[in-house]
Amino acid sequence: MTATLSGPQRDLLMQRMEQDPQRFQRMIIDDSQKAIQKMLKQGKLNAAFTKKLWELLVVNNALSIALQRYLWRVTLKQKRTFIQGLDEHLSKRYPMFKGLSEGWPGKNNIPPYVRPALERRKDFNLVNQGYLGYMGLGYSLREVELFVWLEVLRDKQCQDRPCEIGIPHDNQQGETTSDNEGGCPVKIHIPQVLNLMGEGKFKDAFELIRNANPLPNVTGRVCPQEVQCQGSCTLKERPIEIGQLEWFLPQRQRQLDGGAATDALLCNPWAVATKPPVAIVGSGPSGLINAYLLAKAGYPITVFEAFHALGGVLRYGIPEFRLPNQLIDDVVAKIKALGGRFVTNYIVGKTATLADLKRAGFTRIFVGTGAGLPRFMNIPGEHLLNIMSANEFLTRVNLMHANEAEYETPLPEVKGKQVMVLGGGNTAMDAARTACRLGANVTIVYRRTQQEMPARVEELQHAQEEGIMLKELRSPCEFIGDQNHAVASSKLEVMTLGEPDASGRRRPKATGDTELMPVDLVIMALGNSSNPIVKDAEPDLQTSKWGTVLLNKDSQQTSLSGIYSGGDATRGGSTAIKAAGDGQAAAKEIMQDAHFNPKEVLNLVTQASRYTDLAQTRAEIVKRTQLTAGVVEFTIKAPLIAKSAKAGQFVRLLADDKGELIPLTLADWNESDGTIMLVIQGLGSSSKIINKMRVGDCFAAIAGPLGQASHLLKHPDNQRIIFTAGGVGLPAVYPIVRAHLETGNKVTLIAGFRGLDFCFWTEKDGRIETLRRQYPDQLEVIYTSNDGSFGIKGFVTMPLEEMLISHRDGIGEPIVIAQVITIGPPMMMRAVSDLTRDYNVPCMASLNSIMVDATGMCGACMVPVMEDGKLIRKHACIDGPEINSHVIDWDKFLPRFNQFKVQEHQSEIDHHLIDE
Repeated sequence: MTATLSGPQRDLLMQRMEQDPQRFQRMIIDDSQKAIQKMLKQGKLNAAFTKKLWELLVVNNALSIALQRYLWRVTLKQKRTFIQGLDEHLSKRYPMFKGLSEGWPGKNNIPPYVRPALERRKDFNLVNQGYLGYMGLGYSLREVELFVWLEVLRDKQCQDRPCEIGIPHDNQQGETTSDNEGGCPVKIHIPQVLNLMGEGKFKDAFELIRNANPLPNVTGRVCPQEVQCQGSCTLKERPIEIGQLEWFLPQRQRQLDGGAATDALLCNPWAVATKPPVAIVGSGPSGLINAYLLAKAGYPITVFEAFHALGGVLRYGIPEFRLPNQLIDDVVAKIKALGGRFVTNYIVGKTATLADLKRAGFTRIFVGTGAGLPRFMNIPGEHLLNIMSANEFLTRVNLMHANEAEYETPLPEVKGKQVMVLGGGNTAMDAARTACRLGANVTIVYRRTQQEMPARVEELQHAQEEGIMLKELRSPCEFIGDQNHAVASSKLEVMTLGEPDASGRRRPKATGDTELMPVDLVIMALGNSSNPIVKDAEPDLQTSKWGTVLLNKDSQQTSLSGIYSGGDATRGGSTAIKAAGDGQAAAKEIMQDAHFNPKEVLNLVTQASRYTDLAQTRAEIVKRTQLTAGVVEFTIKAPLIAKSAKAGQFVRLLADDKGELIPLTLADWNESDGTIMLVIQGLGSSSKIINKMRVGDCFAAIAGPLGQASHLLKHPDNQRIIFTAGGVGLPAVYPIVRAHLETGNKVTLIAGFRGLDFCFWTEKDGRIETLRRQYPDQLEVIYTSNDGSFGIKGFVTMPLEEMLISHRDGIGEPIVIAQVITIGPPMMMRAVSDLTRDYNVPCMASLNSIMVDATGMCGACMVPVMEDGKLIRKHACIDGPEINSHVIDWDKFLPRFNQFKVQEHQSEIDHHLIDE
């Protein structure tokens, strides 16, 4: 770009450079800028100049940064000249430059790299690889930086910052509201970020983003930018790729650092104890950003998560082809590096209440528990096998890795099957694209048209590119099953669109026409209702009619002092970025609100630290007893569960990191020892593997206590409660029997076994006989066995029927039966239910059907019941496990116990537990 120098001139130049390198550098920069200015004013760049200019930019030194800054500041007309030069002279080397100048900057840009559909539909690797994806095509990191910089050059540098603050809009009365449309929920200063990137200051831009949002490489991937920052962009036809820029910056820094950068822990907030401790409930987007900001500000924080893995909906709800788990792990690592602590398998409202957390020293609590219960349609046939919620399907795949052979969690057969996904949101896209990757033929069925679908445009486009079909204006009105109680087809109503509803979308209306669609698996992605666990445990917590937590005006604080909330817990179904914004706002409020003197703070931190240690206690086996050939009794360390447990509740157990989440009713607990007891029968591969564990081994996870406790009511002395327990139903019955005896009720226990070799707890010093000696006037025990080798020959229904006849007819000494409670094999519970119905005696069945998360978030434990002549669903883990057996539709419910029989049989073969 400068004239060729003679030998003496070159020597003189080198001498001056050594004497004053900065002056020489400025000379070169000034000279280069003058040359560029001259060429740009001509309105056209020649090939040699363009190539030389690009070479200087690629070098990545002080000169290249200065040139970036210069080009960022020139007029739009001159920028167009530069882009035209790249298009004309460098598009052979850089195909993405071809045609770039056409309609630039408003109608054209360099898009991020998206993997080809035929390649990506076969795996779970990241689909939209962003600008860094171009490195996989052989381009250097510096070249990719320049592609990003070219995207930033499109910025019109608007003074009113619509991408950051949104666009003001008026309400129906014509008044301008405080709620803007679009903008950034986490308050990133987007124009400043773009300006720094435009000047080549990528690291400074990253720091500016990170100060506002510690999750940029997470939210940048899942935020619906098209309705937030990009939705407000003044480049309407092709907005600036703000979301892509947001997650490019941390990923670029990761490349430069050779891994995930973490914040240095200057002083441990738990050790210095200068600020009061804060509890964060839930490790989803709102909880993580809240935890990070508080930890960075020096607050001792503990995050309590219900699952065994951290991330909340980011992990169990979003597939890795959209959001790699490594990015969630990076955020967790950053929080830990700041002194943050994490407790998994802790279910607030069950393991402990918010009041318990306050008593433990956490005077400020943020609740980010998510949305909760999945919605279903409640139409005929919905009970059939292979009809599940998207929550369950995605949890099985994303969290429990059911699609990988070495993991225990079962999954319906998907490969080659016809899969219907109901819904039009992002969750529907995630479920459909996941099923596609597992080899299914997938059709999304939506009751409106594509135009009304709330899913991100990018996600729907990617789904269709991957071969997923879309059936518009259709809605199932019935599911039809086969001889195995599995769904085989669906009757679809043909819809049409009417007037707009409250959402502004045209309302679907049935036309009266129907069509039949063959289907092997139905996945419902119809949104979520609020999970009642926290609400039911906190009667003073104000909630809306939809069950969402209500907040004080212009605040994230709830009706309970010191309790804050945000995300889906308060919004219902919303977006990760809005949840993150709530977490951010709550963190700022907590920082302003927490005022204590140093002595109080020290005491609170000491208490909270001790409680966190207790909550992190490993689930170690401290005692193991072989009860029979296939039944083992375990005593396990679980102090918080032991403290909160009530009769009738169960726990969610995970044997190891590759195991299956299984529900087990508590057989006993000891609060003073901090232990619980479980009795496990080795039936499938998971339970047989567990029964091989020894004293000193630790379970990967135990969560609870879960479910509703048994309803205890003091009955008159002339009434009895009858328990029927089959096999390992006896340990589940034991604490409930004991609770009724402690209440003062008279109890008859009918315990049935297959034979003498299968009996346990029945010996002289066994639990049942010890209990009988303790309550001789209240407890009657009757034993039965199928072969007559122990007790009465026959089933538990035989002595039960004698009692029912006496109850009805008053023969002999009449027995007034207040209630029958049955726990054991499903067929036994059904037989007891049918028998008691005939004699008009109330009966409760304790159900441990198929569960996944056991907190109501998956819908797997559906129990079809009849109420007011209508078939509805209850959930064993939320409404139960005890449910009125007479309203259960047993014909529809019993097949659910065998839903994964084929998969479980294969698992036993794979583990060499049975012969093939």
